Amino acid sequence: MGFNPPGQDNGPNYDAPREMQDLPAGQARSNLALSLQYHFRESDETAAARVSPVSNPYEPDYDQLSPPPPLGAQRPVPEQNESSRDLLHSSYQGSVGQNSFDGHSFGHNSYGPGAFGHYPADQHGRMPGSPGYEYPEPEYDVEASRLAESRLSVMHRAPTMQDWGQNGEALSVPDFAHGRPDSTYQEFDVDESWMMRQQQNQLAGGLGRSKTRKVKLVQGSVLSIDYPVPSAIKNAVEPRYRSGPGSMEEEFTKMRYTAATCDPNDFTLRNGFNLRPKMYNRHTELLIAITYYNEDKVLLARTLHGTMQNIRDIVNLKRSKFWNKGGPAWQKIVVCLVFDGLDKVDKNVFDVLATVGIYQDGVLKKDVNGKETVAHIFEYTSQVSVTPDQQLVRPDPDKPHRNLPPVQFIFCLKQKNSKKINSHRWLFNAFGRILNPEVAILIDAGTKPGPRALLSLWEGFYNDRDLGGACGEIHVMLGKGGKMLLNPLVAVQNFEYKISNVLDKPLESAFGYVSVLPGAFSAYRFRAIMGRPLEQYFHGDHTLSKSLGKKGIDGMNIFKKNMFLAEDRILCFELVAKASQKWHLSYIKASKGETDVPEGAAEFIGQRRRWLNGSFAMSLYSLMHFGRMYGSGHNLIRLFFLHIQFVYNLVNVTFSWFSLASFYLTTTIIMKLVGTPQVLSGYHGWPFGDTATPIVNVLIKYIYIAFLVLQFVLALGNRPKGAQYTYVLSFMVFGLIQLYLLVLTGYLVYRAFTGTPIEDQISFASGKAFFDSFFGSDTGVAGLIIIALFTIYGLNYIASFLYLDPWHMFHSFPQYLVLMSTYINILMVYAFNNWHDVSWGTKGSDTAEALPSAMIVKDEKGKEAVVEEIEQEQEDIDSKFEKVVWRALAPMSEMAEEKPEKKDVEDSYKSFRTGLVILWLLCNIVLIVVVTTDDFITLGVSKASDVRTPTYFRVLLYSTAVLSIVRFFGFLWFIGRTGIMCCFARR
Repeated sequence: MGFNPPGQDNGPNYDAPREMQDLPAGQARSNLALSLQYHFRESDETAAARVSPVSNPYEPDYDQLSPPPPLGAQRPVPEQNESSRDLLHSSYQGSVGQNSFDGHSFGHNSYGPGAFGHYPADQHGRMPGSPGYEYPEPEYDVEASRLAESRLSVMHRAPTMQDWGQNGEALSVPDFAHGRPDSTYQEFDVDESWMMRQQQNQLAGGLGRSKTRKVKLVQGSVLSIDYPVPSAIKNAVEPRYRSGPGSMEEEFTKMRYTAATCDPNDFTLRNGFNLRPKMYNRHTELLIAITYYNEDKVLLARTLHGTMQNIRDIVNLKRSKFWNKGGPAWQKIVVCLVFDGLDKVDKNVFDVLATVGIYQDGVLKKDVNGKETVAHIFEYTSQVSVTPDQQLVRPDPDKPHRNLPPVQFIFCLKQKNSKKINSHRWLFNAFGRILNPEVAILIDAGTKPGPRALLSLWEGFYNDRDLGGACGEIHVMLGKGGKMLLNPLVAVQNFEYKISNVLDKPLESAFGYVSVLPGAFSAYRFRAIMGRPLEQYFHGDHTLSKSLGKKGIDGMNIFKKNMFLAEDRILCFELVAKASQKWHLSYIKASKGETDVPEGAAEFIGQRRRWLNGSFAMSLYSLMHFGRMYGSGHNLIRLFFLHIQFVYNLVNVTFSWFSLASFYLTTTIIMKLVGTPQVLSGYHGWPFGDTATPIVNVLIKYIYIAFLVLQFVLALGNRPKGAQYTYVLSFMVFGLIQLYLLVLTGYLVYRAFTGTPIEDQISFASGKAFFDSFFGSDTGVAGLIIIALFTIYGLNYIASFLYLDPWHMFHSFPQYLVLMSTYINILMVYAFNNWHDVSWGTKGSDTAEALPSAMIVKDEKGKEAVVEEIEQEQEDIDSKFEKVVWRALAPMSEMAEEKPEKKDVEDSYKSFRTGLVILWLLCNIVLIVVVTTDDFITLGVSKASDVRTPTYFRVLLYSTAVLSIVRFFGFLWFIGRTGIMCCFARR
């Protein structure tokens, strides 16, 4: 039966018991706040004054128990039929009502305070919570079920009217968040709270029963300690895995912590460092790396849970020639999380990791005997996960095929922020050399791999021995029902991602050189990138700047530094050009990942600055060093196609350099063609008439120029966040001008096909006459329009339908057409004007100062070096774990905006930037002048601007058409090859 709040007639809707594990996080948190509001931090006198007339003297402490079920709430559907269960109060080792902390039974009351629905009516018919109700005798050991931290003996009372809102609904957490300073769940600084929890004396709980143990150092210098995990985590592991082949009991019962006080290059077996998969003599086929900077716990849970689901896809394979041989499949997979510095981490993320079992508070050591810790490394094998909607997922004994398998985790928490390249150096040079995986998959926190995405990536390597790197399809997170498409910036990026996956990536895959494998979702064969590729890649790691000298980041010029803004492109080029090797890169259509994109103008501009500057610098580098391809091991056919790709890339870079002038010329000339009255042909100015249209067009032209100049002013003197509204206005103005241009283009097409007797030309002209009439220099307007329409619009639609994913052409393509000019007029202008903005260097960690140190002492015999460590009781570990879970499942709070870091940039960088911008502007201005002015006639140029302008546009349109056709044929080859290879793929 359910509980009716006193004085309320709530009807039969409350007579439906619900389980805690099915509560949405916000509702569970709200009910917990109601229960704990009266039972934490209050005196015994206050508690005694609020005891109901008849109370159960055996009521357990309430902060160990779960909250009451929400009143009238609907049961949410778990993600993909996952078993979202109560982690804290269930176990494989006990009966249904057993507490996984200590094995003592709770009976059937697993809810705690307020969960009256699990007590039946007494012999007099009185309901739970009503005066005179006689509670049944408890079926559990009271002392065993108490939390070790809290020794309160507070009696429970029934909620009063003030505890409930209208219609019996519990008030939400914000209603109680203020004016309640003594609540355990009050709002306070998350970072400060996390730092307080790192002090072990506080973690001991003041119980006076904690003892110390002496831990021997490996080779006298390496601190590596095993810590017991909470009972709820270790008991969640299925028995078939605990006693399965190759399983080690300690990997499920102990979390291993290693304080690495060395450089990643020195993290070796010889120096005393090791990892559990190597210690257990396991072969690592797949190393999955998740790199993290400052994402929130929802983004991390999205990536982590999606990765564990993909591992389940691999483990559940029925017909596999590889994964089902040589031991369990899960033992061949390792997931490595690399966090870039303590200061930038959202401390709420640690609660999610602690819930999974791969982190514990109070374990970190800032130094070992005075030597600073560089990275904190945790290892644990877990079968528990947290979903992005903050639901716990643990094995369900009734549905073993749906359970997540054990996952071998390595969690590397770097003490200082030292950038992503350094994180990859820990991954490849430290962990990779010990584990020696066949394939390493790179995922950024926030990217969610789709179903079987990681399996599809691995299959690409398994079926192609020359494949050195691959990437999957990254698509934009659109929200429920695609609601995020209402934001034009999201729609534009969605189209950009989609068309890149449809045309660009397949073409480059056909050539064998994919210019960029996105770091957010890509994979490499480990032995392929060993050697020069990684050496060149790690030149961008500023922690190596002193040892590398002029080859390091401090010795580079500003051009090379910008290359490392697109570090993924460096690794791709070096891999394909590796001496005496024939590695190639590929795009794998079946592998899909979902990521979020910037939703605001400021974030969008900042992201594209890095992308545009990095890709432009790397494109020039790859063109200038194309000769290295001759020293590789590629055959003549591959080299032939690489030469075609070289020409293709050269043309694209040239068009990109002159794109500023091209957009301006396109805008002004189309307005002139449509708006200027033509006496001979009888055309009138459109759309405002012969008199008004030229005036409107002149005004639009000057507005275009004014806002273009404004972009240079903003880019040179303001940050995007500081001029956010001005940038939004600029997007709107350029979008409206582009929309006007599209309308004029549509009218121009209509006029070309209705005002010219094309039917007569087709009927009476033949041979050369027909060709000249359709594509000739004087009358070939219709031919140019057909080519432009077909290559710009038609091929995109055809390719998208053949790709079986055409929807972006309907809901995102229109927004892209409107905002297309902003990619040049705003994004590229800002990027080139901030070419000097390259920030490197280590930011010191203030957070690390709060961590305890590990001091080395001698043992009793005065010989071996040991470290004294506080050893906690299992009861203490379990009690603190429940609070960890509640913090992990608590709803997200709005975080304060980070203050921007001040940057000190050398004057030489700004000088290089100034020269680059002047050269870029000069080239584009010269092109505009050459095409549009008649002043060159005085210099001996015979043709007037009226002749040069159509010539320029013919070259532009024909070149665009050729590039589009090349992309389309590359797409066709990729689709055909992929279809054929699917028939012969192995697993």
